[in-house]
Amino acid sequence: MFTGLSAFPLTPLANDAVDETAFVRLIERLAEAKVGSITALGSTGSYAYLSSEERSRVARLAVEHAGETPVFIGIGALRTSHVLANAENAEQAGASGVLLAPMTYQPLTDDDVFELFRTVSVNSSLPVIVYDNPGTTHFTFTTELYGRIAELPGIASIKIPGVPADPEQAQARVQVIRAAVPAHVTIGVSGDAKAVAGLAAGCDAWYSVIGGTLPALAMRITRAALEGRVSEAMAESERLAPLWQLFVEFGGSIRVVAAIAEQLGLASKSSLPLPLQGLTENQRAHVGRIVDELGLNP
Repeated sequence: MFTGLSAFPLTPLANDAVDETAFVRLIERLAEAKVGSITALGSTGSYAYLSSEERSRVARLAVEHAGETPVFIGIGALRTSHVLANAENAEQAGASGVLLAPMTYQPLTDDDVFELFRTVSVNSSLPVIVYDNPGTTHFTFTTELYGRIAELPGIASIKIPGVPADPEQAQARVQVIRAAVPAHVTIGVSGDAKAVAGLAAGCDAWYSVIGGTLPALAMRITRAALEGRVSEAMAESERLAPLWQLFVEFGGSIRVVAAIAEQLGLASKSSLPLPLQGLTENQRAHVGRIVDELGLNP
């Protein structure tokens, strides 16, 4: 369940409220594409901007419309009590697992983060994905901390940042992590531009931003990489270099993915939670040209 492609959809907004129709459309699209799993309320899903009530509703919608596809729900919050409430809501919604990032305002220590995961692991029956995303949380995991947390009951997977581009360095990085965690804990790569490098280096899963909006494309890459057709997967990823460059150019993936979803009619314009303004008209036009040139329109 914690292998293959896990697609991270947007949680589109309209008039500062969750656009349930658009969100359901995205979830059904992912289920139809037969992704390995759906991770709702990840960073791409704007979990940090939503109220507990909105998050609970989104979790229920995701599970209700995912069919047989497993659904993981992001539960990160600044306070442990809020994390536990989110975990309970995810369990009541019928989620198959939870994704937990150590959100920060005051800097967190390794012991703070370990205790967060320990508390969740003993209070929730759902499997936990450790979400290492220093770009948004401003907390950096050490390999030692991976190992400490992975020994806790219920830890199922670790979502790591992108691996080095060099194949030998990537493989060495994954092997170091693998040696630190129990065999049953899977390792999933994030950072879409580094997905093939991670899968080729031994990662079990791709926790994918672009997979949440363009699942067929992400599935082709994932299958090729996991079936040993690495050169084919790498060629497809390299073809998408202009898209990956947009992520860099516009300060991350969420604004670009939102613009693509809006262009494809999967979300209404201005689908991000304020104060995120999204891209300007000129920037949207640039994204549109890249999408057309790459043939990413369905």
